[in-house]
Amino acid sequence: MSIQRPGQDIESAEEQPQAAEQGNKGQRTAAESEVAAHDAQEGRAPSADEKGEPSQDQGSAEVGVIGMAVMGSSLARNMAHHRYRVALFNRTYAKTQQVMADHGSEGTFVPAETIEEFVTSLERPRRILIMVQAGKGTDATIDTLLPHLDNGDIVVDGGNAYFEDTRRREARLRELGLHFVGAGMSGGEVGALEGPSIMPGGSRESYDALGPILEDISAHVGDEPCCAYIGTDGAGHFVKMVHNGIEYADMQLIGEAHELLKAAGLDNAEISDVFATWNSGDLDSYLIEITSEVLRQIDSRTGRPLVDVIDDAAGMKGTGAWTVQSALALGVPVNAIAEAVFSRAASSHKELRARAQTALEGPDRRLTDLGDAASRKAFIDDIRDALWASKVVAYAQGLDEIRTASQEYGWDINVGEVAKIWRAGCIIRAKLLERIRSEYAAGNLVTLLEAPSIKAELARYQDAWRGVVCRAVTAGVPVPGFASALSYYDSIRAPRVNAALTQGLRDFFGAHTYRRVDAEGSFHTLWSGDRSEIRID
Repeated sequence: MSIQRPGQDIESAEEQPQAAEQGNKGQRTAAESEVAAHDAQEGRAPSADEKGEPSQDQGSAEVGVIGMAVMGSSLARNMAHHRYRVALFNRTYAKTQQVMADHGSEGTFVPAETIEEFVTSLERPRRILIMVQAGKGTDATIDTLLPHLDNGDIVVDGGNAYFEDTRRREARLRELGLHFVGAGMSGGEVGALEGPSIMPGGSRESYDALGPILEDISAHVGDEPCCAYIGTDGAGHFVKMVHNGIEYADMQLIGEAHELLKAAGLDNAEISDVFATWNSGDLDSYLIEITSEVLRQIDSRTGRPLVDVIDDAAGMKGTGAWTVQSALALGVPVNAIAEAVFSRAASSHKELRARAQTALEGPDRRLTDLGDAASRKAFIDDIRDALWASKVVAYAQGLDEIRTASQEYGWDINVGEVAKIWRAGCIIRAKLLERIRSEYAAGNLVTLLEAPSIKAELARYQDAWRGVVCRAVTAGVPVPGFASALSYYDSIRAPRVNAALTQGLRDFFGAHTYRRVDAEGSFHTLWSGDRSEIRID
């Protein structure tokens, strides 16, 4: 179930221009590949004589990083802080020199001006982390590296790569006797430096060599690293993709809560206080915490709340859309995540919004029935409950997508372990994740929503959840995330849904057949004839 990214090539790396320029340099014959594969199984790298190259001393650096932009340099510094000897390379050497000038005293770095110097400086098997622009930039970097690598070396892509690209690259390098690891990383610049959540996918052998370093530099909860082996080929980048999809939904739901609190008459300073209070309870999370800070920020130019002078058009870099596209291909409903993606798209459709604002009528987005303090407090509590319930649904949808993909691609992903490594370091880190980890560890769940502690909370919160959605609709406050999460909850718990009528209609106009609840096989009604029913198989 391969999905091509809209507007982007997923061409083979052999077709990249840089690879063509290199000609046959570093390319292995079929016989050499066979020998390399055999050597990989035996845990043996070819000698310098076997490669026709002069012998070289073992390199001094334990790990190397290519790409000295913010994320790459921060990860390199993180490794150095953990006493690893780190080789550094950037396409423009001046960038490497700047990193050394600014941070060279923080640990043991081995800067390299050429890719040959960089590779030579690394001990074997070489462990090389690529932190460059995703897509063709990654392929070009790999092509530059290949002529200089030995059997058993490990190349790691730490960027936000599309998981199908990672599967392609892993298969290509595996045939050359090399390991390719797609490592999803979350936490931004601060996380990269102080400890991100890391989701590596690739061969188990590569994790045995690379894992200790990644676990050391990752965030920790107590003594537990927020890094674990996810699965083969593209598993790590798939999990990171879904992490970002959940992140989209989380921010959308927070935004809807903010709009509802404004409709209830609160100003941004008061709403900031509400979020700060929520952050001390079950909603405790990084995104809730920083929401309070953003709402409290005052714009230095105008003296107004900063959020009121930010253009309300949300950007996207692709991972949210990939999550939804992948879910569609897998047949997994991720309504809350999809609504978050579509809401960002709608926010940026300026012409559509301008026309609609002049043409369409509706309520004025104010809740006028909260006249006393007690009523307002009760509604604020209801919003909190609705927010928690909707967030749980978004997590449940994302984890179901991971579970389904694991079955489809043979990744054998431990969903509880995924929740475990998301507890710190990453953008969606939250108190809720410890409960999710515990529930998946305790039982074989198909959906998070069936977990004992989760379903009990949802039962307790659902009246408030339904009430908030109803009041939002009445007041004209758009809450696509809250509403779609609630619809998902009701759809999957319903004994029957409207799909029976859908199948009947499909059979009427297209003879698509249907199945019966009381008999095996597929059936078709002769709608244009005597309307008798026939069995198709």
